Amino acid sequence: MRRVIVRKSPVHGKGVFAMRPLAAGERVLEYKGEITAWRDALRRHRREGIAGHTFLFGLSDGRVIDGSRGGNSARWLNHACTPNCETIEDDGRIFIYTLRPVDSGEELFIDYLLAIDDAEDEEARAQYGCACASPRCRRSMLAVAA
Repeated sequence: MRRVIVRKSPVHGKGVFAMRPLAAGERVLEYKGEITAWRDALRRHRREGIAGHTFLFGLSDGRVIDGSRGGNSARWLNHACTPNCETIEDDGRIFIYTLRPVDSGEELFIDYLLAIDDAEDEEARAQYGCACASPRCRRSMLAVAA
């Protein structure tokens, strides 16, 4: 039986939903797509992408997975400030694991922890506003500055 399905999300656009109960710590998905250099992915995103919307997932080695090219349902995971899933990198691959038990029908979320070049640019920051409605919502998909 499939574990997840992509459908319209009440939070934003499409989302990924559990089709059956998922246990805490369960590996649910791998984030797939074309692995490329950031420079190439950003160039493509500027040319073809939508501002404030991206399928790019950075890897620790400086490359990026571009889910818009050969990606799977994981690219539709939405952001939440109190997510029920986390991402773990293993040998250049990104896997999504549940942080807690997830009920059937529940939407899966990760914390995007995005970074932008100019964190002081209010217009740029506004493109990454959060709509998760969590009681602990920080109103942004950007990572909290250390």
